[in-house]
Amino acid sequence: MKARSVNSENLEELFDAGADVLEYFDTSAVTHLNCDVKRVNVDFPQWVVDELDKEATRIGVGRQAIIKSWIVERIDSKGKSA
Repeated sequence: MKARSVNSENLEELFDAGADVLEYFDTSAVTHLNCDVKRVNVDFPQWVVDELDKEATRIGVGRQAIIKSWIVERIDSKGKSA
């Protein structure tokens, strides 16, 4: 798909108005760095799973999303303190 043309001011206005601006970008060659997926199995006690599920439900995401989010937050905070 060829991206439509728009100037930066118009694009910003569209974005601020909540419009879907992706149609103005050529995403055919987008690549993600360091995004290879590796499946990892982790065993948790039932009480941990229950707490994960409560928090995931509270914020409206799945269990896997909350686990990923918390692990990334921890890694990021560790990197900033080093």
